[in-house]
Amino acid sequence: METQTLSKVDLAAVFQSQQRKALQLKKSAAQERIARLLTFKEAVIANMDNVYEALYKDYKKPKEEASETDSVIVEIDFVVGLLEKWMKPQVVPTPEGLGGAASVSKIIVEPKGVCLFLTPWNYPILLTLRPLVACLAAGNTVIIKPSELTPHSSKLIKEIIESVFPKEEVFVMEGGADVASELLELPFNHIFYTGGTRVGKIVMKAAANYMASVTMELGGKCPSIIDDSADFADAAGKIVWTKFYNCGQTCITTDYILVSENCKDEFIAHLKGTIEHLYGVGGPGIESSNYGRLVNNNHYQRVKKLLDDALEHGATLVIGGKTNEGENYISPTLLDNVDPDLAIMKEEIFGPLLPVLSYKTLDDAIDFVNQRERPLGLYVYSKDKGAADRVINSTTAEGSVINHTSVHYMSPHLPFGGVGTSGIGRGNGYFGFMDFSNQRPVLEMP
Repeated sequence: METQTLSKVDLAAVFQSQQRKALQLKKSAAQERIARLLTFKEAVIANMDNVYEALYKDYKKPKEEASETDSVIVEIDFVVGLLEKWMKPQVVPTPEGLGGAASVSKIIVEPKGVCLFLTPWNYPILLTLRPLVACLAAGNTVIIKPSELTPHSSKLIKEIIESVFPKEEVFVMEGGADVASELLELPFNHIFYTGGTRVGKIVMKAAANYMASVTMELGGKCPSIIDDSADFADAAGKIVWTKFYNCGQTCITTDYILVSENCKDEFIAHLKGTIEHLYGVGGPGIESSNYGRLVNNNHYQRVKKLLDDALEHGATLVIGGKTNEGENYISPTLLDNVDPDLAIMKEEIFGPLLPVLSYKTLDDAIDFVNQRERPLGLYVYSKDKGAADRVINSTTAEGSVINHTSVHYMSPHLPFGGVGTSGIGRGNGYFGFMDFSNQRPVLEMP
């Protein structure tokens, strides 16, 4: 597909036009911003079928998994309903030494200014348009560089944006790493990046040149911990569904399982049975239209290398393991007896491989997690509330769910971001609005 090049678009001119527009939007009222968001919502709804088509063309994402616009619409409705309240100044007490009741202290929220979005390929529509809602609600202007690995989705994002916003408000620049590098030389006020930690560090260094604030939604190895009291059938169903959805290319899905050694074999049997129920005894065929593919051959080779290395070093293949390089296809794969020192347990898998490890005591499971980098998500399956709370209170993660996996992201009431190497800052709803805003104290004295 043909995309823009730096020679075709004067990025500096676009950036300067957005700087000027940002000064105007700073003064915009809640109703003006709401009107723009509702027009944006109409454009998203009008393009639902185009979203399905683009995602299938990019990596054969089945329609059942391509409803990326649903959360965008929910986010718009949520923000629109509360934006006026969020924009109101917050009046706070004034100390007597600063005038007491005769003075007025308040906190106002104002937009950051010109923002840069560098967005990913795994949920290209969702992870571009949903955070954009809070950014626009806060009154910012935005330049978006979507992923070059999903060109049909990137082209559609550009078409949707151009149907609603002038380029001095929101501008989409397609292209690869060269475009991202050029953009990072501009003095943005805020950078929103979703992707891997390695590139995230590059983005942070660039942001430091202009002291730009950042929101980083990165990755990590998300564990699901299963104790003896868990409902094994329920846990297996939820883990398998969320793990192999999008061919395992979800940053907050289960990366590995920690299960009590007392019930490991029983739980593995439930996992295997669930995979067979959802995808067939032999797994989804290469011709299957209800199971996606890895995004490209480089990613396929990386995930296959993790699988081959694990099997060569003693891991047991419970089910799956089928591959086809021409299709970038790896079937849903369950692994037992995995050495925790192998690459598959050190790198984020980001593919349809699910290692199962066991623990003796719950404290052992907690120690295992705490000895590794802080994950983006941590999930606990247990009927024992005390045990589940102990895991949550003894570990650190971006977010957690008890008795499910990943679904916290769907709530506009909950923040989403990262911690440590899994990210910085928060998105979703009010938390996203505040992340794209400056909190400015104002003291009015007599």
